[in-house]
This record gives sequence, structure tokens and C-alpha cells, in this order.
Amino acid sequence: MKLRPSLALLLALAVTGVGVHAQSAADLTDDSAPRKFSTLPLKPTVTEAQAAQLSARFLTRFHYDAQPLDAAMSQKIFKAYVDSLDGEKVFFTQADMAKFAPLKTQLDGSIWNQDLSGPFSMFNLYVQRAIERMTYARSLLKQGFDFTANESYNYDRKKADWPKDQAELDTLWRQRTMNDWLRLKLAGKTDDDIRKTLDKRYAGYIDRVKQLDGEDAFQSFMNAYAESTDPHTDYLGPRAAENFDISMKLSLEGIGAVLQARDEYTAIREVVPAGPAAKSGKVHVGDRILAIGEGTSGPMVDVIGWRLDDVVKHIRGKKDTTVRLEILPADAGVDGKHELITLVRQKVSIEEQAAKKKIIEVKDGNVSRKIGVIDLPTFYSDFGARREGDKNFKSATRDVAKLLGELKAAGVEAVVVDLRNNGGGSLAEANELTGLFIDKGPVVQVRDARGQVEVQGDDDPGMSWSGPMAVLVNRGSASASEIFAAAIQDYGRGLIIGQPTFGKGTVQNLVDLDRFTRTGQEKPQFGELKMTIAEFFRINGGSTQLKGVTPDIQFPKNGDEKDFGESTYDNALQWTQIAQADYKPVADLKAYLSPLQAKHDARVAQAPAWKLMLDELAQYRKMRDRTTISLNFAQREQERKELDALQADFRARHKAIDGNADVEDEASLDDGLNANERSLKSELKQETDAKKAPDPQLNETAHILFDAVGLIKADSKLAAQVLPYGGKFDTSSTAAVSQTPAPVTPSTTTH
Repeated sequence: MKLRPSLALLLALAVTGVGVHAQSAADLTDDSAPRKFSTLPLKPTVTEAQAAQLSARFLTRFHYDAQPLDAAMSQKIFKAYVDSLDGEKVFFTQADMAKFAPLKTQLDGSIWNQDLSGPFSMFNLYVQRAIERMTYARSLLKQGFDFTANESYNYDRKKADWPKDQAELDTLWRQRTMNDWLRLKLAGKTDDDIRKTLDKRYAGYIDRVKQLDGEDAFQSFMNAYAESTDPHTDYLGPRAAENFDISMKLSLEGIGAVLQARDEYTAIREVVPAGPAAKSGKVHVGDRILAIGEGTSGPMVDVIGWRLDDVVKHIRGKKDTTVRLEILPADAGVDGKHELITLVRQKVSIEEQAAKKKIIEVKDGNVSRKIGVIDLPTFYSDFGARREGDKNFKSATRDVAKLLGELKAAGVEAVVVDLRNNGGGSLAEANELTGLFIDKGPVVQVRDARGQVEVQGDDDPGMSWSGPMAVLVNRGSASASEIFAAAIQDYGRGLIIGQPTFGKGTVQNLVDLDRFTRTGQEKPQFGELKMTIAEFFRINGGSTQLKGVTPDIQFPKNGDEKDFGESTYDNALQWTQIAQADYKPVADLKAYLSPLQAKHDARVAQAPAWKLMLDELAQYRKMRDRTTISLNFAQREQERKELDALQADFRARHKAIDGNADVEDEASLDDGLNANERSLKSELKQETDAKKAPDPQLNETAHILFDAVGLIKADSKLAAQVLPYGGKFDTSSTAAVSQTPAPVTPSTTTH
């Protein structure tokens, strides 16, 4: 699964300080120095032009739904590229679009002829227009605004027309700037404070735009081409490819810190436990990195004002190499004493995305039962270590098997596998994870571009867990999550609970373009393609494509399905089906589905926490459906009072339900600030509070399994129907996890 924001949104995210892991390595030589400000016009390199043509050869020949790169495809690329640059239609005018018009049918030639001047000219104009717009917004701050008129601002412009001319664009940006000012004014800021805050915000945006370089332009254009073939094909430049590899193996070689851009500094957002930074005892959350030195004696290079990815690149490095950081401590002012810290890079595990467990104790009258929960954020696998035969390679399946053993030892009577917002990962891991819950048999069918179908499954007898189970899903559960949930459902192995899933039924493979060139360069030059090569099908013959997996017991939707999911893509593959695989369901959960549904309905109808969740969802849907907002102070002030009262009621109800009196009343109010304009301490506290907040959907899933265990224990005939293999396995059965890595294409992923 993938969500590709526009370039403008990526810049906005940079404002909010999206954290990245700091890892990896380069000598601080002149050729590796960052581009603090790019020199316009940006120009494509010969290597980029070659990479584009090479990508086209693969996409037109080996893609699952291979399409010619011709004038028709050029029009698709043009639309995707414009959307990535200015999807909200706030930078380009109709005159600009008229200048671009000839390129609509010429981008195929740009790629085949290795002439990317056209796409780069569009990017250069985007940079120019973005700087002009922010400069104009800054000029408006001097005079302030009149908020007594009955004017409104349409902030959802995806379906709007392009501004006719400069005057219409000026009006749009005046309204945008007014809204920024009004939000701060409603939060109680003075005019002087507002003027300073917004001027700094817009100036920072201009600086980030000026730091965009040719690699950014090329990445944006190539992703426009890739996504025009299907929604889940991507081009990954060398830097993006490295980050993708880290996300799959959940490890890296570096100092073990999460970095965040804040103003012109790079700040420590998180110190990873057991990493070099944590073990040193000298690196703390909030510290700001001023300079970096390679090795024990390399020159210290000032990194203030650098792009975050440039800082990350220089902090990453090979294991056992040394990096020095000049730090301004978190509790020191801008003129505080600097500290020099020397760290030796090591392999660091990113445990935040690894499988975790917990136990929910459910009580009903005099009966109490332990329900185990496995939280799996992604289907990760260290492809490289697995390919090399490392028996201890990082694997979601291996981690979950271990956690299941710990849950059994703790006496749980049922298990929830929580796959909410799990966007996928390794196809092999989805297959093998299913094997922990069935004895053996097919799990998924994979059809390639030639129409040949391969059935993949679990050949190892035995189960890690044979008792009652449920899989909790939502709209963000995609790809590998859907393979697992569909197999569990088709076998009748466990209940699927939650919301209908994303609907991604395609398989991608990583193609290292450097393998097909003869440049003699050691460093990656051409990047990688994450290309759709196959479609997967359920063992019952159906597909999860578009339709996703429909839960056995459904929870309320939040309304995101209109904008989020496979069905929202114009070029998504259509749903189809093939013959079912040779399998037999291991149980019939319909035997107790009706009483479980009835118990669920009766319980949530009386549950204050569930009613509160429904009310909050209704308010969320109401807010997200708005496309315009008033710029009249009196009207906005009244709306804010009404919203404040509603949120105060929500907080009071939360406190009454869960006793959480620590939540600050101001936490949910709009303060008008971007994330990186708030203190890091308050931002992290809000995230911690959110993690601690009660989870009505998970708790209700545990209650459903509580009911399931009760029904099973009360009726042996029912138990034989709903437990796998007639109940011949029990919860003490031994895990059957192969210690020998199964054959797998190392780069196959269902992301």
C-alpha cells in the first residue's frame, strides 16, 4: 500500500517535522556536501536520463499489466506529474498550464530519447512559483487583515479550476494567509506574535523549496511515470531505495537516533534503546546537531540549515566506523555551550515497527479470561540476511512465533492479531505467518503476467497457536495483511473483525537498475523499481483487489473509504477470480457467529466507550467533509466555542470512562501552529498520551473472543465445529517454525 502526497504536501510535512532514523555514511568530502540552496534552472544528468529510459524498458516489457510508453501514456504521466507538483492548484495559473500543454503528448519521447528538459522545466517553474507565492504571503503580513467581512476560503481545491490569472492567484493566497492568521488569533496570539510566527514559517518554506535539487525533480517525474502504470509501482532513487531496505529489515548501521527538522536545526527526536547514542549517555531528546565529523580526526562540517536527508546521509555509516557530533544540548539556549560527542556506529534494530504483545484481562461477572494480543505494524523481513542463509534473520513470523509461545506460557485463552494500519510487506512472511495458525496447506495463489498460477503455502506440520483467534483489521490493512486475513477467513481458522480492508491485490518486486548497467561505479547510480509483477488470489479463488477482505463482524467505518483505498485509484486493476486451490476449511465459524454478533450488538449498545467512539467518528466525518471555512472572526469565534464545548464534553466523557485525568484540556484545541513550531516536549507528550488512550475497538475484539471461549467451553459439539481440525489441537501445541529459511525471492514484497 502506498500514499503518495504531492510535493507541496511533502514540504508541508517537512514543516511538521516528520522524523527519520539517523543512520549511514559518507566521507565529508566536497562531492558529498549538501546542496543548501540549488541553482536554478535545475538540469537532468546523463545518468538520470539513462535511468529513465532503462526504467521504461522494464515497465513496458515486464510489468504485470505492461502498457506501451506512447502518447496515451504520456498524458497519464503528465496528469500525475502536475498533481505531484501542484495537486491543490495553488501555484500554477491557466497561463502556466497552457505553456505545459505541448508536453502532454511528448513525455514518452522525453524518456525514450533521454531528453528530460521538458519535465525539468515544469519542476523549475514549480520552484519559481512556490517561492513567489510564499514571498507574496510574507508581504501581506505587514498590513494585517480585516476579518469583519463575510468572506470564506475554499481550502479543498482538488477539483477546482486552475486560477485564471495572477489576480485570482493573489486572492487565493490572501485567503490562505488570512486563515493562517485567523487560526493563531483565535488561539489568543497577539498581532505581533502572529506576524513573527507566520513570517518565520513562510521564510522556512522558501528555504526548503530552494533546497530542492535535480534528484528531487527526477524522483517526482519518475514516480509520476511509475504510478501511471498502476498505483503501487514506484521508482526509488538511491536514497529512497536505501530507506526502503531499512524499513523491510528493521535494522540499520548507525548511531541509533531518530532525527527531526526543527527550524534550521536537526534535532534528536528519539534515542533508540541499546543503540550507540543511548549507550553513550550523552545524547538526549531535544539536542540539536550543529556539525558532523567523519572518523576521529575528519573536519567538522557545519550542518545548520541543511536538509534533513543530507544530515541523515552523513550520520549513517558502516558498522564500527566513527562519527563525531557537535551538539547544542536541549536545555541550552542558542548561545549555550556546545558538546562534542564521539560515537561508533553499530547495527541498530528499529523495534518500534517490530511485533509486540500484550494481554487484556476481560471480566464478565465472576468469570475472568486472559486474551493475548499480537500487534504487527508491518510484515518485515531482512531479505539480504535470509538470502545469505543467516538462521537469525529478522522476520515477522519468527518474532510472532516467539510471542505466541510467551502468551501461551502466560495462560491466554484466545489471541488477537492486530493488523490495523499494517500496509503490507513481505509476501513470504504473510505466507509463513499464516502457517503459525494452520497445520499445513495452501495460503495464497499468485498469478504472473503470463497467466501462470503458483500456489504458495505452509508445508510444515503443526501450529504455534491452535486456540480461538481473531484478526483485527481496518481500511489501512493492506496487501500482505489481506493475504493473511483472507487465508484465516477461508480456512475458517479465526474471526475477521473490524472494517473492510484496503483492497490491494498485487505483488511487487524490487528491480535493482544498477545490475543492468556497466558503469563500474560502486555507489548506486540508477536506483530501483518497485514494480508490480503479479496478482495474488485467495485460496477460494477470489481476489482482494478492490474489494479487500470483508470482516465477519464489522465495526463502524470512519468515512475515509471515499478518499483512501484501492477503489479510489483511477488506474487500479479490476477485480477478477480464478479456480480455488486444493484446500479444506479447518472449522466452521458460522456455527457461533450469530450468537457472537448478537452479544456484540447488545454490549456496544450499552457501552459508554463505544458510544463515545461513535460520536467522535461522527464529528470527524462532519469536519472532514467540509471544504470551505469562514474568514469572519465573529463567525469563526462562535464555531470555535461550539467545537471547544463539544471537545470538552468528549474529554469529560473520556475521564468518566477511563479515569484519565492527565489529558490537558488544551491538547485537542487548534493552536494555529505547525508541529515543529510547538515544543518537542509537548509534541512527544501528546504522542505518548495517544498511545496510552483506551482502544474501544481492540477491547471489544477481546470481549468477542471472551464470548467465543465461553461458548466453546459450554458446548463440546460446538467446540468441535469452530476449533481447527475438530479441536484435536489444543493451546499447548508446539510451534512449528522452520529453522531453515524457505526459498524466497529476496525482493518480493506486497507493499
